[in-house]
Amino acid sequence: MDFKLKVWRQRGAGDKGAFANYDAKDISPDTSFLEMLDIVNERLIAKGEEPFAFDHDCREGICGTCGCMVNGYAHGHQGGTTLCQFHMREFQDGETIWIEPFRAKAFPVIRDLVVDRGAFDKIVQAGGYISVRTGSAPDGNAVPVPKDDAERSMDAAACIGCGACVAACPNASAMLFTSGKIAQFARLPQGQPERIDRVRHMVAAMEQAGFGACTNHAECEAACPKELKLDCIAQMNRDLIKAALVK
Repeated sequence: MDFKLKVWRQRGAGDKGAFANYDAKDISPDTSFLEMLDIVNERLIAKGEEPFAFDHDCREGICGTCGCMVNGYAHGHQGGTTLCQFHMREFQDGETIWIEPFRAKAFPVIRDLVVDRGAFDKIVQAGGYISVRTGSAPDGNAVPVPKDDAERSMDAAACIGCGACVAACPNASAMLFTSGKIAQFARLPQGQPERIDRVRHMVAAMEQAGFGACTNHAECEAACPKELKLDCIAQMNRDLIKAALVK
């Protein structure tokens, strides 16, 4: 398969970027999107040209490192899929593909397709943990947890922090990410002692980082490769209201 690539090139956050044209020829339809980028970069290096930068690590849909906009979609147009799991057979032979970084004030461009998602780390550092002393690991059934609570907690914990929710949201909101990190504790007994302080601190960190507000477009849910649901945001908002009523 042959493709025309329009790749965003930018040397840093303070520089003006622009799209550059590249050819991706003789690409197997079973090649992943990141492997296709590797092939194009190797050919650029062989010609003495500068390769473009993009994020990647595990390439198994686990780490959350990879991510960019592909034809206007975060991680590409296939739902429930990270960029490393997205394959070239999803495109038409000869298609032009537009590739650009995640766009958000809180995600400054480092270089080309790489953005700084350190703002997510600050949100987690503000309260995405349990600080009480728990001792050694208890037996599996020592602390009873209702099945529905356990499953919903695990669903929220599936978030890999890739930033697709922010990139897809027209407001560049981080509500789905933040609420997912809050929800994974909110339904467990271990998360109850710090539940109110957690939501206060993490939402404050989110706002301080410069993310936009949520206006219920639901683009975040559609773009999330781990398919987190909007009910995480609803639960976070309920906890935030409770936090406003408690000193």
